[in-house]
Amino acid sequence: MIGMKTNDTRNLIIQAGADLIGMKGFGATGINGILTAAGVPKGSFYHYFSSKNDFGLAIIDTFAEEYEAKLDQILNDSNLSCVERLRAYFDIGFDNMANCNCARGCLIGNLGQELAGQNEIFRIRLDNVFCAWEKRFERCIAEAQTAGDIEASIDPSDAASFLLSGWEGAILRAKVVKSTEPMERFVRVFFKQCLGTG
Repeated sequence: MIGMKTNDTRNLIIQAGADLIGMKGFGATGINGILTAAGVPKGSFYHYFSSKNDFGLAIIDTFAEEYEAKLDQILNDSNLSCVERLRAYFDIGFDNMANCNCARGCLIGNLGQELAGQNEIFRIRLDNVFCAWEKRFERCIAEAQTAGDIEASIDPSDAASFLLSGWEGAILRAKVVKSTEPMERFVRVFFKQCLGTG
């Protein structure tokens, strides 16, 4: 994973935990299960993390760093127009959901649904992650305007917020119906109705 270089054992625990939490949720994932999946002794967990909540925050930070590197790679690809970059982003999302049979969704979105109403520290951390993603989409949309690829009347901030909220909602719906169809429908509406690109 990108951004996981400081310690192999710590990174292994984070990766195993992220995989389990992605499948089962934060509350249903126990420390013993994480350690079993990682193949490390219990003492290792408390050497690196003071509590399960501390571990959860480390997962959020690690996932966000990795995901933001991927976003930057896609949304800053000068070989593609900005509209093509957005389409490439969505295409990767379709592939990810298809590869897990629409079972996992977005780790940050999942944690937001589960924890934002229960824990203020988690809520703030997750909101910061979403805001960072939204800013990246906003820059890409503004660049598309400058290039003349989308209408100048569109507010890039509004469009980016709609993209993130709508896409996360479509991912949730895809999990419920076990199909990427809600995601595909969102993308069609986003490009046609929001960006006016058809």
